[in-house]
Amino acid sequence: MTTADVRPATLDDVPEIARIQLVTWRTAYGDALGPSVVDALTTDEVAARWSEAITHPDTTVYVATEGRFTVGFCVAGAAPETEVAAADGSLPEDAARTGLIGSLLVEPRWGRRGHGGRLLATATAGLREHGAERGIAWVMQSDSASLAFYRSVGWDPDGTVRTLDTGERTIKEIRLTGTLDLRLEDPATVE
Repeated sequence: MTTADVRPATLDDVPEIARIQLVTWRTAYGDALGPSVVDALTTDEVAARWSEAITHPDTTVYVATEGRFTVGFCVAGAAPETEVAAADGSLPEDAARTGLIGSLLVEPRWGRRGHGGRLLATATAGLREHGAERGIAWVMQSDSASLAFYRSVGWDPDGTVRTLDTGERTIKEIRLTGTLDLRLEDPATVE
């Protein structure tokens, strides 16, 4: 057994976060986004974005570790009005109390070991501490694994769909919403 943990990211984590994003996007999302879109991403470009995210005052980036390895990450913060609004632009009554899971990725070779659940549980606890009462996340409609993951913790589609143009392909994302009160039975060890 090894120790698994989730903690807030520091700037020292940026190279591993960028590496995990690039590996995961190439492995899991290359076809959906378009090969040239993913191939055009550079490590320096992705690392610069993560440096900004880690130092941004309104978001928290978390990393999941297993033993000495960084295996995944999650970014969470208050949901901007544009993310929580209905398709017609109207805002729900709880818009100011809604948190956003902006990204949650576990490197594929470390999947199915509980890291995604630990990341989401830690991120939702952080959102609750900052006054959020529910969470949202956007997931590609074609990403059955991520959709199943969120559904397994009680987050369901709320009926809002958006279309994004990657420059090579058009993708649809589904907005999921759910409770921020997630608990894990044994978050400390992985077999």
